[in-house]
Amino acid sequence: MITTNQFKIGMTIDLEGSLFNILDFQHVKPGKGQAFVRTKLKNLKTGAVLDRTFRAGEKVELARLDHRKMQHLYSDGSHYVFMDSETYEQLSLDHEQLGDSVNYLKEGMLVEILMYEGKAIGVETPIFVELEVVSTPPGIKGDTATAGTKPATLETGVVVQVPLFVEVKDVIRVDTRTGEYITRMGGK
Repeated sequence: MITTNQFKIGMTIDLEGSLFNILDFQHVKPGKGQAFVRTKLKNLKTGAVLDRTFRAGEKVELARLDHRKMQHLYSDGSHYVFMDSETYEQLSLDHEQLGDSVNYLKEGMLVEILMYEGKAIGVETPIFVELEVVSTPPGIKGDTATAGTKPATLETGVVVQVPLFVEVKDVIRVDTRTGEYITRMGGK
């Protein structure tokens, strides 16, 4: 058990039998009344984000997660197969268990599988991934980095907004937390 005064971003708590990741929190001390903690929580099973308010000092259950480094081997369409880097044990997860992480998974990528009570509950991809652009409308001559954006489909199938100068076969860096374009790394 921990108190709400010990909250940290990224912590996983167990509320009413469901696991939630703390995305954000704010301690509020009003002039009148009791202090409270306003939080933004992500349900690890459904991916739903909710706002929840706790009394200051309220006790909640901290979920102890194991992080196992694994390599993404391949996908057969409905399942994604990972291999433990140390034991070579293989693990198969479905789209629902992976959530938004599937948008950034490439074969051979190292990820951390989150385990709770011996069961895989999710995947943590690297914060930044480099992916190739497979389709995007052409830019117009003279476009600059600040002129606007256009949609680009990446090799994993995810669509992100990119500057107008980005072209097909360019490799770009994307923030997996927000799905935002960061920078162009070059072309292949």
